Amino acid sequence: MAIRVYGIEVNNKKQALRILESVGADQAGCRWMAPKMVHRLVMLEGVRPEQANIIKQEMLGKGGEAAVARGVIDCSVSETKVLLMGTLKQYDAFLAKLQQQPFGLADLAGRIREVLTGQEGMPPGDLDCRGMTVRIGERTLIMGILNVTPDSFSDGGSYLDSGLAVARAKQMVADGADIIDLGGESTRPGYTPVEPEEELARVIPVLEKLVEELPVPISIDTSKAVVARRALETGAHVLNDQRALRADPAMAGLAAEYGVPVVLMHNQEGTGYNDLTGDMIAYFQESVNIALEAGVDRKKIIIDPGIGFGKTAEQNLEVLRRLRELRCLGFPVMIGTSRKSTIGKVLGLPVDQRVEGTAATVAVGIVNGADIVRVHDVKEMARVARMTDAIVRERGAFTDG
Repeated sequence: MAIRVYGIEVNNKKQALRILESVGADQAGCRWMAPKMVHRLVMLEGVRPEQANIIKQEMLGKGGEAAVARGVIDCSVSETKVLLMGTLKQYDAFLAKLQQQPFGLADLAGRIREVLTGQEGMPPGDLDCRGMTVRIGERTLIMGILNVTPDSFSDGGSYLDSGLAVARAKQMVADGADIIDLGGESTRPGYTPVEPEEELARVIPVLEKLVEELPVPISIDTSKAVVARRALETGAHVLNDQRALRADPAMAGLAAEYGVPVVLMHNQEGTGYNDLTGDMIAYFQESVNIALEAGVDRKKIIIDPGIGFGKTAEQNLEVLRRLRELRCLGFPVMIGTSRKSTIGKVLGLPVDQRVEGTAATVAVGIVNGADIVRVHDVKEMARVARMTDAIVRERGAFTDG
């Protein structure tokens, strides 16, 4: 019988262990070899030459590699990027040595370790939403969009009547929504801001009914602390801030005061980036620090890359391709691609014909690490998520038929 030869892919230590066990290696050998199977790339920015030279020397000494700018060796550059390349086993040895070095490298070793831990993926866990619990990580959660606005790009004006809005929310829950996201101000391109009083008049009558009649958490989609406080007093369970706690300085303290999960969305003016995900990660780190300094529980932070906000269509697609890079932050990731203009530009279709395009972005997002998908078409996207989960998370429940 001819020897078969084929390639395999390994994304994390868990997969490595499973493959080693399939070979028949003993348990001790599996634990020893698994870190050698997982290769990681880590980018450092703003590294001084004296730091970079030590980093490169130590990484090379452990069998890995480190790419630096040409002028590092003679200190002709003031700073450099450093691209680290190595297996988890090599990183373990490298970081142990880096912790003993001067020039702030001991602290850097801890930060690199945090990134490597995040790249392994988060274990499933419960998210406490003011007494309601959702499980993150076992399957993709569906957040149903409920806009009570006259001018949202997709469903503006459809649910201004509170009775219709509540009926729509109930239908989304029946269709598979795990969370309902209620918003009273459109944030589509070219939107007209509304005063807090108007936003409150739109959302509070609906929210009062939703918290009484729905069995799932209700998220309030706002960047205004006065709206958020009234919504939390009414019973909202989650804050979804499209300005990532930056538009209103009172938002972070409010989230901490009520102990609610908070979604931090990337949103910037203009579409200029040095490196798309690198700049987004820096943005998230700043907003996370705002949250933590205000007393927000780290376990209650969710990040959203902000598809369609401060990005071109090409950049939105790049975000989806590189979504897994955000896992290094160690937070659950939510995406909102539903019916967005990028889909319209790719397919040449109006907003009411973008279900299939949305389905593609949802599937790719889940494959690349999304934990929550925010959608209009709940029934269809819940099915897409369940099928994708069955492939990616290996937890899909089979049904007859």
